[in-house]
Amino acid sequence: MASQSSSRAPSRSVSSRSVSRRNTVTTELSPAEKDKAAQISAACQDRSLDRLVSLATSTHGLVSDSLRRTAWPLLLGCASEDEDGALWRDLPVHRDEHQVALDVNRAFVYYPRNESEKQLDQRKEELSDVIIAVLRRHPSLNYFQGYHDIVQVFLLVLGAQNSPAAVARLSLLRIRDFMASSLDPALSHLELLHPILSTADPALYDHLPKSQPSFALAGTITMFAHNIQEYKDIARLFDFFLARNAVMPIYFFAAAVLSRREEMLEIDKEDEDIMHATLGKLPQPFDVEFHIARTVELYERLAPDTLGSFAWWRISSSSVLKTPSAPAELSNMSLEEGERLLLQQEKEVRRQQAIKKVMMNAKYLQRRIWYYRKHGALGLTIAVGVYALWLGRSWDGKSQLPFIWPLGGILRRIMSIAV
Repeated sequence: MASQSSSRAPSRSVSSRSVSRRNTVTTELSPAEKDKAAQISAACQDRSLDRLVSLATSTHGLVSDSLRRTAWPLLLGCASEDEDGALWRDLPVHRDEHQVALDVNRAFVYYPRNESEKQLDQRKEELSDVIIAVLRRHPSLNYFQGYHDIVQVFLLVLGAQNSPAAVARLSLLRIRDFMASSLDPALSHLELLHPILSTADPALYDHLPKSQPSFALAGTITMFAHNIQEYKDIARLFDFFLARNAVMPIYFFAAAVLSRREEMLEIDKEDEDIMHATLGKLPQPFDVEFHIARTVELYERLAPDTLGSFAWWRISSSSVLKTPSAPAELSNMSLEEGERLLLQQEKEVRRQQAIKKVMMNAKYLQRRIWYYRKHGALGLTIAVGVYALWLGRSWDGKSQLPFIWPLGGILRRIMSIAV
């Protein structure tokens, strides 16, 4: 995923020195917001997650960064034992640190505003430290381009000292599907857009491209921190996402598509490139409160497990979409559990990739047999299908592909022909 471009030159280097600073954005609260702020403070003090979820979802969210500094760690289930005490600078270098440095140098494009070059450099030093601390402490995580967009929001809200624990829990318990070694788990999220849109608005869905909705990847994988340029809007949106389960970015994207129904219908159905470019951007001007409300309505009406969709069935049982991700559930989950689920999903992804390879090779061989008009193509296809099902149940994802005799010899030849 491409990072944002900016007129600010990305030539400033990122040092390893951490500088503790706070976001200085302040706004005057209205009487209604002051009343809500008092309710949020009380909910945080009482550690009432149900009330906090309701307040974070309703208009204006958690109101201010001073309240978010207490509320976000609660919503993520942060606890003192989340930090293992290891000095991250002494831990082995993570394999993705070079890419981290490249992306961090392109961070803080849109916010905070009116800061000097020196202040922005200090922000980047902190951002680099937070990301690398999380990756070194949890080396099973894989960095993805756009992760820095998410972490910079946490840094601005929570500060350098409190960000690592919250970001670690976010990474392992909320967005770990995006931090696997393959994009397959993230792409499986996108496939949910098809049944959501087709059920919500069949006419609009019929007009839209039916290919893989890659146009939604940049937004959903970064919780829209890659797309939204106003700090107050992205902080508000994070309130909502952290308060609800992990599928909400997909529903939020669907809500944004539905909100521009007339615009999309005016584009010629054959102009898929224009459609993809339009769908990849949020409508402007963007009303974040309207789209949050629309997202809630859409989810409550069309929850993913009620769609009867093959896309939902295909999602791994270890995915964040099918394991605990709501605040009340996260409070009982450990980072070790998140790491276990990540490794389990990695195993399942490798297994599915192996099955796909077997089936592709079987189709290739079937075409060869058909070309020469030989007998047995149907029988071979059935045999390979049975083998693929067996492989999906039994292969551990690490050893070489197992072959059962006498099918083994045939399959070895299939693999050697097409690879």
